[in-house]
Amino acid sequence: MAIATVNPATGKPEMIIEPHTPTEVEMRIAEASQAVRALRETTLEQRAEWMHAAATIIEDQAAGLGELITVEMGKPIAQSVAEAQKCVKAMRFYAEYSAEFLADAPIEDPARVGASRAWTRYEPLGVVLAVMPWNYPLWQVIRFAAPALMAGNAALLKHASNVPQSALFLDTLFERAGFPHGAFRTLLIGGAEVGRVIADPRVAAVTLTGSEPAGRSVAAIAGDQLKKVVLELGGSDPFLVMPSADVAAAAEVAVRARTSNNGQSCIAGKRFIVHAEVYDEFADAFARRMSELRVGDPLDPATEVGPLATETGREDLVALVEDARSKGATILTGGVVPERPGWFYAPTVIADLPDAARLIQEEAFGPVATLYRAADREDALRIANQTPFGLSSAVWTNDPAEEAYFLAGLEAGAVFINGMTVSYQELPFGGIKRSGFGRELAAVGQREFCNLKTVWRA
Repeated sequence: MAIATVNPATGKPEMIIEPHTPTEVEMRIAEASQAVRALRETTLEQRAEWMHAAATIIEDQAAGLGELITVEMGKPIAQSVAEAQKCVKAMRFYAEYSAEFLADAPIEDPARVGASRAWTRYEPLGVVLAVMPWNYPLWQVIRFAAPALMAGNAALLKHASNVPQSALFLDTLFERAGFPHGAFRTLLIGGAEVGRVIADPRVAAVTLTGSEPAGRSVAAIAGDQLKKVVLELGGSDPFLVMPSADVAAAAEVAVRARTSNNGQSCIAGKRFIVHAEVYDEFADAFARRMSELRVGDPLDPATEVGPLATETGREDLVALVEDARSKGATILTGGVVPERPGWFYAPTVIADLPDAARLIQEEAFGPVATLYRAADREDALRIANQTPFGLSSAVWTNDPAEEAYFLAGLEAGAVFINGMTVSYQELPFGGIKRSGFGRELAAVGQREFCNLKTVWRA
């Protein structure tokens, strides 16, 4: 893929950018390596001051950054501005709480290990490479960069090739705020070059958010080099609705869960599993509201669903829907490509999926929802756990016994009760099974890229 901004609402190129040469890549890795040494001479208080300054830069430019995000990947403008503002919150969060998260922890009763004192401390690993996707061009990067930089690491970014302007903004952000030169560097390279960067001895660890094949490739290379890796590889999250729930509220939230970010979110509700007693009520409300969504120019504040980010992304989505249709599934609404420029797809709800349909096991990355009728809670849990993914989940119930049952049984990194999954800087984020391993955000996400050093003193 060329490194270029192609407006997904029109299909026309906005900007084409030359990739970095091998010499430029080498220079940027060297700068990051040198920045690690400079960062080790700084204090948490100094880094917090710089992080607050970087947050202020984004805060002051939120409107313009929102327009940039929308032009690069197509989400509605209000959601793009909200993404920039979410970055500000996370940056200020880590500026304020890193001292607590990274504080030395004394061992109780050190005499048991023959010491007068014993404790653990967190130290930075060094240069961390982040391979990031296009669906949240700023947030995906900041939720890694803010905790990593506050811990004293330097960062290299290999961003998705269709959001180069976002990548270039981030390239200068932290140095503008006061961080040492090289503390954060963007690499404008193709996916085929990532392996060489991971293998570079100056790179200590890698984190990737992306597809399962990309995760397998990165994990294999990092494993061969004995380097730490954190992977978030997407999901096909279940959204369960039980008879005790507020069905009308569940249906309304389900629409937002499925169509936020034009349906291109790893943690979006994708499979809607509804108890037979309330299935018809939920399906009618859900399909009706999905059919009413306003699809159009993402720069128009009235638009609710914009285009998919890439032409290939829409082709993949169309193929999944047509596979289900050909095998006997029922299209309750949507299932068509609008006749207009750009990479739009109508909000779609599919029911009665046969076991052979690809959508049973594969992730739909776009505004396509699948409906499942569950006979009882055991059947609902079976359906929820039948995919190879395990990122997040949502359960709608007002029955304490049901809540406990699903909390214990759902194979996922998170369970949201009577709501939709949202990433918060205060909560750990990550999955199990083929959704990856490791965690981002909260204290545990920051500690992923630290050396936990044990200290024993006689």
